[in-house]
Amino acid sequence: MKLVYTPIIFTFFLFILTACSSKQKDTSAKLPGPEAPFDTKAFLSYDPKHADKKIDEVMQQLHKTRGFNGNVLVAKNGKIIYEKAIGWADYLHRDSLKLSSKFELASVTKTMTSTAILMLMEQGKLKLDDDVKKFFPDFPYDGVTIRLLLTHRSGMMNYVYFTDDLYRAQHLNQRKGISNQEEMALIAQYKPRPFNKPNVRFLYNNSNFMVLGSIIEKVTGQSYADFMQTHIFKPSKMLNTAVYSKAVYDKIPVDVVGHDRGQWKYSVAQNFLDGPVGDKGIYSTVGDLWLYDRALRAGRLLKQATMDSAYVPRNPMVHGHFSYGYGWRIFEAPGKQVIYHTGWWHGFRHIYLRDIKDDITIVLLSNLSNGSLLKLDDLFKAAGMPIVRKSAYNGNGDTSDD
Repeated sequence: MKLVYTPIIFTFFLFILTACSSKQKDTSAKLPGPEAPFDTKAFLSYDPKHADKKIDEVMQQLHKTRGFNGNVLVAKNGKIIYEKAIGWADYLHRDSLKLSSKFELASVTKTMTSTAILMLMEQGKLKLDDDVKKFFPDFPYDGVTIRLLLTHRSGMMNYVYFTDDLYRAQHLNQRKGISNQEEMALIAQYKPRPFNKPNVRFLYNNSNFMVLGSIIEKVTGQSYADFMQTHIFKPSKMLNTAVYSKAVYDKIPVDVVGHDRGQWKYSVAQNFLDGPVGDKGIYSTVGDLWLYDRALRAGRLLKQATMDSAYVPRNPMVHGHFSYGYGWRIFEAPGKQVIYHTGWWHGFRHIYLRDIKDDITIVLLSNLSNGSLLKLDDLFKAAGMPIVRKSAYNGNGDTSDD
C-alpha cells in the first residue's frame, strides 16, 4: 500500500519530530543526577607515557628550583592529562610519595563542609539565615547566621589562637584532640572577644567553618566524619578520603608528614588543635579531589542552582578579580571563572582549582610548606587556565591567605 503524504499527515509528523527534538534538547541540558552512571575508572584513567610534556617540564622545574614536594594532577575536558608524585612523604624515614598518598587537606576541607551545609539546606533541615543560637543556645555572639559563616563575615575571633592560648595558660593536655562540641563549649564558657560585629566585612578565619562542622553534627545527629563519608565521599566514589580527628585517633592513620618552615627538619606532629573538624580534618588524594570535581559537575551532590549560588561572589572584589562565595574562593575575568581554595596547616600547603567554563582542574597537594605554590604562572599557562594570583597584574607574588 502506498502512503500518501497529505498536508495533515505531514503536519502531524513535523509536530512529532519537533516535540522529540525539544525533549532531547531539554534532557541534555540537565545534570545527570545522583543515580546516573559515574565511571570512576574512565575518570581516573591515565598513562604516564602520554603525560603533557609542557606541564611535566614546568613541574620538574618547580621541584628543582622552588622545592615543590607533593602530588599534582591536571585534568582537562574530563580527562587527566598529567599526574605525578614528587618527593618525600616523610623525609625522616625517606618514604617516597605515591599517588595514593593521603594529605591533610587543611582549608580545602572548607569546600566540602560548605557542600554538606548546602545539601542540608536542600533537604530542608536548615536555612542559610538561621542563627547559630538556634542550634547552640549558649553561643555568645548575636546575629551570626549560617550564611555569614559560609562567607567569612561573622566577625568571630579565630578559635585556633584562642584555644592555643587557653591550653598553654592552663597547662592542659596538648596531645589529646579537642572535639567540635568541646570547642563550642569553651567558646560559650569563655566568650572570647570577637574581631568585629557580624556582616561588617570579610574576615577569613577557621572559626566560621569549625562552627559549620558543629552545626552539621547537631542537625544530623551524626559525627562530621560519618555524615561526610555517607553523603559526600561515597556518592563521589572517593574511596581514599576520610575525616581524621585527634579527638578520635591517638595517631592519625596516614603516612604523609607535614614539614613546616620550608625545611625538612621541622616535621609537624598533630596535637589538640587537630581535633576540631569542618575547617580542616579531611584527608584525601589528588585523584579523589578530581572525582569530587566530577561529582559536583555531574550533580551527584547538589542541584545546579545551589552550586551556582555557591560560586557567586559574596564579598567585595579584591583587585577587581577575587572574592569568596559559599566555601569557595573565586577568581573572575572577562568570560572566565575559576573556583578554588587554598590550604595551609601544620606543614601542609595546597591549592585546588576548577576552571568552570573551560573544564580544567588543577590539584597541588604539598607537605613541605614553602613558597613553591607562589610560582604557578607557568603551570596555569601550560594548562590553559587564567593566572590565578591576587597580584597577577602588578607583579607581586601574593596569593590568597589560607
